Amino acid sequence: MNAVETLHLTKAFGTRRAVDDVTFSLPEGSFLSIFGPNGAGKTTLLRVLSTLARPTGGEARLCGVDLKENPDEARGLIGMISHQSMLYPDLTAEENLMLYAKLYGVANPAARVSELLDAVGLSHRRLDAVRTFSRGMTQRVSIARALVHDPRIVFLDEPYSGLDPHAVEIFDELIGAVRGDRTFVMVSHDLAKGFSMCTHALVLARGRIVTFAPKDEIAFGDFSELYRQTVGMGVA
Repeated sequence: MNAVETLHLTKAFGTRRAVDDVTFSLPEGSFLSIFGPNGAGKTTLLRVLSTLARPTGGEARLCGVDLKENPDEARGLIGMISHQSMLYPDLTAEENLMLYAKLYGVANPAARVSELLDAVGLSHRRLDAVRTFSRGMTQRVSIARALVHDPRIVFLDEPYSGLDPHAVEIFDELIGAVRGDRTFVMVSHDLAKGFSMCTHALVLARGRIVTFAPKDEIAFGDFSELYRQTVGMGVA
């Protein structure tokens, strides 16, 4: 089964099409990296796929669930990690995760929260307010938040923004540890980093797909040259 399917997907703001006639299919268990210049439509596409914005036209499905017809069911399949933590800074790490676990109807939420705090290495800070955490620690709690309901698809919107090299290393290890058979879709400005992580790569420009291909069908040098030619930008 495909984890993500789009057919002529469009999102318009007035007369401007931020996402314009986008069609692709992504198999379950894949890691898709989406590239493109500022204003290419990357984040808008991610927002539509994560049900944060309604499409203007076309179709989109997550694991066979139509986003227009069954958005609530689709949301149960999704986890989201971005440069914004989506956490309440005055709540503790444990309180934040318990809140999301209960919102998603997780069975035995206390056990699930403990499991995730162990997984991200923050059990010792479980009772500390998130506002006291470093950027890297906050992002680790964000990973736990995104995984609390065991989603089949995880969306990442520039998740490395603001992380120092050590935090990036920890983040990479955590993502590797939770990959399993989950599907990941990541927006990135860092061509080398995004390409190294992905199984599939997609380039957007002016809301349209420039290229979409499995990574094993294109060498990084060829891909980066294609990227430069089509969107007029060098490797980040």
